[in-house]
Amino acid sequence: MTAPDGPAAGDPAGPAPVADPAAALGAEPAGGGPPADGPEPPQEEGGRRKFAFPSALTVLAVVTIAVWLLAFLIPSGEYRRNDSGAPLQGTYHRVASDQSFTDRLNDLFLSPVNGLYGIKDPASGMVGPSLSGDLYGSAGVFLFVLAIGAFITVVFATGALDRGIARLAHRLRDRGALLIAGVMVAFSVLGTVEGFAEETLGFYGLLVPMMLALGYDRLVAVGAAILGAGVGVLCSTVNPFATGVASSAADISLGDGIALRALMWIVLTAVTVLYVVRYATRVQRDPERSICGFLPGDREQSAVETEEEPELSALHKRVLVLMTLVFVFMIFSVVPWASALTGKADATPYGWELDWSFPQLAALFLVAAVLVGLVARLGEQKLSSTIIQGAADFVSPALVIVLARGVTVIMNNTKVTDTVLHSIEGVVKGTSSSLFAVIVFIVNLPLAFLIPSTSGHATLAMPILAPLADFAGVSRAVVVTAWQAASGWMNLWVPTTAVTIGGVALAKVGYDKYLRFVWPLLAILFVLICGFVALGAAV
Repeated sequence: MTAPDGPAAGDPAGPAPVADPAAALGAEPAGGGPPADGPEPPQEEGGRRKFAFPSALTVLAVVTIAVWLLAFLIPSGEYRRNDSGAPLQGTYHRVASDQSFTDRLNDLFLSPVNGLYGIKDPASGMVGPSLSGDLYGSAGVFLFVLAIGAFITVVFATGALDRGIARLAHRLRDRGALLIAGVMVAFSVLGTVEGFAEETLGFYGLLVPMMLALGYDRLVAVGAAILGAGVGVLCSTVNPFATGVASSAADISLGDGIALRALMWIVLTAVTVLYVVRYATRVQRDPERSICGFLPGDREQSAVETEEEPELSALHKRVLVLMTLVFVFMIFSVVPWASALTGKADATPYGWELDWSFPQLAALFLVAAVLVGLVARLGEQKLSSTIIQGAADFVSPALVIVLARGVTVIMNNTKVTDTVLHSIEGVVKGTSSSLFAVIVFIVNLPLAFLIPSTSGHATLAMPILAPLADFAGVSRAVVVTAWQAASGWMNLWVPTTAVTIGGVALAKVGYDKYLRFVWPLLAILFVLICGFVALGAAV
């Protein structure tokens, strides 16, 4: 199989075309589900279609109707709240819902609209598009997703990112362990800051021959790509499609909890790299120990000289530097530096702190997209069309966020959100903060499989999990970290992600062989994640 064509059309001489960035970034499906309008599902002989897992939009449409129906059966209730709007533990009480069947039907009909720009009336607590009060919908996050989609698509159109990674791989081709580590760390860095995942599909045409030429097997290429990017997404520090959406839904800053996530990223990335390098070294010394074996001609490639080193032009270098500066500035703008440096959650912000949120970040990435286009000399027409195409490609994950938010509006207007929260409160009541954090991680594992959208999963789960953290005396940032770790851990192996299934198919490795290869690492990562979230909750 060949790698799919990607948006790097502006660089036809590039060494490895990359996958469509709209489906990449861990937005969906690295930590999500298949693109809304992906390829036709495979067919069995005789014309019968094989089962294909529904798209994120379909799942959320079903969830919306199911929640609307369940709201007729779940009693209405609410907590008393403090000045900041957080529920007060032990104050739950039943209330009567004054919604008629027509009102509820109207809420179902308007749920996507309310999910985008529904307004919450402070007096009644109801959400609707024509009310007055505070914005409850996800319009800010929606525009941010479109803006970063435009930025990433423009970067890919320059061919700089895939050319840079190809050059790194070529320079390390004679040093096997360093090649594996270099590629995995590069993928992991991109995963933790922007959700890089499906882009790895475009690099199998480069990685597989190079790994075989060094005496490794095809699983080494698979491990370097899937696990390198995957562990970065698992430990997302500022990944807008995981950490960003979850932080917004939890009503905290994108930078809250970044110290814990950064420490997790360092440790888990190191463990994952060492795991793959250890396996690669074992296969190089004794090819009989290969889990996947070798296809005809694989062993002969060990003597094949790789192609010329891909050229990285001055233009490519400028684009890579600019892209790096944009993400560094994004991190600087969202981190609550006073709290991070003093360790006090209520520390007075420094005068130079920006305290940016999604509106400012959306503007940042729109401006950055234009700057990259100007630096790369794409021209006015191509730059305009690329920005428009990038935003259009990311409408699917943006709509997922809107639909998920619409579900929470239905729960809010029928006053069942607090009832659900109260039922879970009874389950976790009396548990230690560390145990609570581990429970949040474990509970989200099946949810990550059932809701194949990182963004949708976060938007649905956080309105319940964030107040629970308040009850347990745990930082909401720890809950965000536990949630995204669960989503990232599942997406290292579940067969519903294009990253995993597409990767093993491109490398011509059996999925069963990949599972046999990866399960010991999954067990190690599981234990480490539990330890980190427990530590974060205790501290």
